[in-house]
Amino acid sequence: MENREPVRKYSEAEIREENKRIRHLRRLVDFSLALIAQSPMSLDEAHRTVQAVREHAMRLFPGKEQTFELLYTPRFRRLIAEKFGLL
Repeated sequence: MENREPVRKYSEAEIREENKRIRHLRRLVDFSLALIAQSPMSLDEAHRTVQAVREHAMRLFPGKEQTFELLYTPRFRRLIAEKFGLL
């Protein structure tokens, strides 16, 4: 027999706040991808930009590093590989 935690009900305010943080992170990721693609930054600057976005995401969503790696890291890697000829 499994010992399961009870399912927690979230308030409307908590759901709205979570959605607000998700939208904020999506805008930040989209902006950062555009910045990397369109600016004359170096490879090192691109990596620092990705790291800054990752750190901000971890402040917004503590403990969700794996989710960031699954959702956003591949997009950044593809763009950086294309831009800097790392294919």
